[in-house]
Amino acid sequence: MSADSHKTFYLETFGCQMNVHDSEKVIGTLVNDGYRQVQTVEEAGLVLYNTCSIRDKAEQKVFNRLNDYKKYQKQGKKFAVLGCVAQQEGEKIFERAPHVSMVCGSASYRNLPQMLVQIEAGKQRVTGLDDRETDECFETEFTARTNPHRGYITIIEGCDKFCAYCVVPFTRGKERSRTSESVLAEARQMADLGYTEIQLLGQNVNSYKDPAGKKTFAELLAAVGEVPGIRRVRFTTSHPRDFGRDIVEAIDAVPTLCDHVHLPVQSGSNRILNAMQRLYTREQYLERIAWMKSAKRPISITSDIIVGFPGETEEDFVETLSLLEEVGYDSVFTFKYSPRPNTPSLALDDALPDQEKSRRLEVLMTRQKEIQITRYKKYIGEILEVMVEGRNEVRKQWIGRTSQNKTLNFTAPESSSPQPGTYVQVKATQSFPNSLLGELVV
Repeated sequence: MSADSHKTFYLETFGCQMNVHDSEKVIGTLVNDGYRQVQTVEEAGLVLYNTCSIRDKAEQKVFNRLNDYKKYQKQGKKFAVLGCVAQQEGEKIFERAPHVSMVCGSASYRNLPQMLVQIEAGKQRVTGLDDRETDECFETEFTARTNPHRGYITIIEGCDKFCAYCVVPFTRGKERSRTSESVLAEARQMADLGYTEIQLLGQNVNSYKDPAGKKTFAELLAAVGEVPGIRRVRFTTSHPRDFGRDIVEAIDAVPTLCDHVHLPVQSGSNRILNAMQRLYTREQYLERIAWMKSAKRPISITSDIIVGFPGETEEDFVETLSLLEEVGYDSVFTFKYSPRPNTPSLALDDALPDQEKSRRLEVLMTRQKEIQITRYKKYIGEILEVMVEGRNEVRKQWIGRTSQNKTLNFTAPESSSPQPGTYVQVKATQSFPNSLLGELVV
């Protein structure tokens, strides 16, 4: 590496919000270690990929990218693979991409400074693969937050649920929570820096268990919501098994807690839920929905659904469609089942043809779109508070988001142009399947 590129790095992130926030902490760690972030691979001495392995395509994308950049090896660049693919594939990555120097799973990020020292000293292959052994969280004072108004706080890492289709327990290690005191200290620090919205993160955020035994998840949620200066608190992702009525009670009691819950169901069929090892029934899931629907303020409910799990019959699929009708989701992330390494579902028979999985996905998405068209229409004429996120110059519209996590784009007179990060009142005038359009209330 040339002298000017020796301590420069480029980082690309694949996947979920957990990965995005992990990258913010990795960037902060690198900058604190004397590195400078650059915007292109060409400028960088160290190239890092923070990877996702939830679906096969995301994983393949990483290896394609590594292959594309093999040509830069002659320039002395070092390459590192971080995150879920790193943990899943381990040292096999060195075989598939010999120009990679570092492989580090997310459970080992706290060891990054020592690993970087080894790379700088010329070591060709450095690994950090703690898997399910560590009890430690990746806590750092050095977080390079990419949004000046909304910030993430990871409160629990790892997963102990072992759903039959999911690779996360193997790639992110066992569940380990931060103390409520450390979470609240970070929330107060963020408020002091001018952040007004906080999103609490975890693979199963509501499975949180305070190591100090001081607060339940619902109590921590309420406490973050009461930090002076914080206007909105969100949390994702919840697991139905650990979703308690006290969470709904906290949302009702603390106005800063956003009236939106993402509660993945995955299937509407008890037979498939059992095969997926989800540890709850359709009836238990609907009981949690009923708690939310009886809340004092309307709570927006979103979910994840997988179609085409091995053995899913047409009858099972119809049960999932009927669940959409019964719940009335505001949004659903839909996926075709894809087999992942090390997961129990690999041993199941009755794999569905990809063509049939695609058909079911299309049917599900079409039905959900119809539901969303109906649900979004009811907001027309309402005045909603939005946080201003930016501006679309092409459409001459401001981009905003409601407490219920709905995109509400709006127009405003030039004399009343809002600033990103501020909160304004907007009257909804039009609805679409995934967003609302409105005008600023002056």
